[in-house]
Amino acid sequence: MSVTIPQKDNQSLNKAGMGNTVRIAGVDEAGRGPLSGPVVAAAVILDPTRPITGLGDSKALSERRRRELFRLIRANAWVGIGIAEPAEIDRLNILHATMAAMRRAVARLPVRPTLVLVDGNRLPPGLPCPAEAIIKGDAKEACIGAASIIAKTVRDDLMEQAARRFPGYGFEGHKGYPSAAHKAALETSGACPIHRRSYAPVRAALESRFSTNANRCG
Repeated sequence: MSVTIPQKDNQSLNKAGMGNTVRIAGVDEAGRGPLSGPVVAAAVILDPTRPITGLGDSKALSERRRRELFRLIRANAWVGIGIAEPAEIDRLNILHATMAAMRRAVARLPVRPTLVLVDGNRLPPGLPCPAEAIIKGDAKEACIGAASIIAKTVRDDLMEQAARRFPGYGFEGHKGYPSAAHKAALETSGACPIHRRSYAPVRAALESRFSTNANRCG
């Protein structure tokens, strides 16, 4: 699963005076807690000549405002997206898969940052420049807030696409998070290909269906 984000051109970057100066990338993720779908990370370098007001924790924004800011960030900043799919999450665990998605997001920026600011208390290994982890950074640093908005919006769109591929689970509503409706669908229909089989509720639903089928066969 890949996502393409339109980018500002390098000529604009140089006009902004950022070609030879500090370029700070904010990094954040969306989707660590859901039972299904990918974890998505974003890296954003803001253009200081084109300030965007209202950046912050994406979870504190209405969907309408978040999408407005998403469009503004895409038009006025440099963005990289990194994704870790459910199979990778199951293989590595969610922490290591998240770190991998963050590293990919930074690598996919169209310009190399001179400093990376990451939301949380851990840094992904293998970043190409100095980095700092900032707890609750999405509320403290505009570039991390921008990354939060990009990551959540991209992931929400992917889950809405998944809802069309796998109807009956309600992905368009809960976006894969463990709501009562999601858990009920798991019990009724079992797991679909984008469920994270290493997560306890999904594993329990699979084991329950296996036990039920075994009893029927017996």
